[in-house]
Amino acid sequence: MVRVCTTSVIDAPVAVVWKTIRDFNALPSWVPAIADSRIEDGLPSDRIGCVRNFHTRDGGHLREQLVALSDRDHSFTYVILESPLGVRNYVATLALTLVSDGERTFAEWTAEFDCEAEREAELMELVGQGVFQGGFTRLKEICSAG
Repeated sequence: MVRVCTTSVIDAPVAVVWKTIRDFNALPSWVPAIADSRIEDGLPSDRIGCVRNFHTRDGGHLREQLVALSDRDHSFTYVILESPLGVRNYVATLALTLVSDGERTFAEWTAEFDCEAEREAELMELVGQGVFQGGFTRLKEICSAG
């Protein structure tokens, strides 16, 4: 099993960052690699079990299901249902923690998945840097601007 962990410190309070990412359907607003997203079956985007159906800017199509969301812990967990990436058993969690020195946010985005051994390095780079770090970089722009 492959494990990817990307972390960042965002110069904004946890509440501000959480407000930006809490909506499971909001990926296009803060992850540059995502072109569009919709929640299937008209469900609320914070309902456990809802499925987001989205496209990447390079044309990939994915479906992910929300399996946990905690306003207390400022975290959510999701699984990939369909993806062109060639990953299996993909589970990811994004969690925010208060950095009390300066009212900043420590963000940690982790994923575990199975894939073909020869693709591990490529997929770790794509997920960790292309998606996760890309999202954190955009969150820094969005959340510290306000």
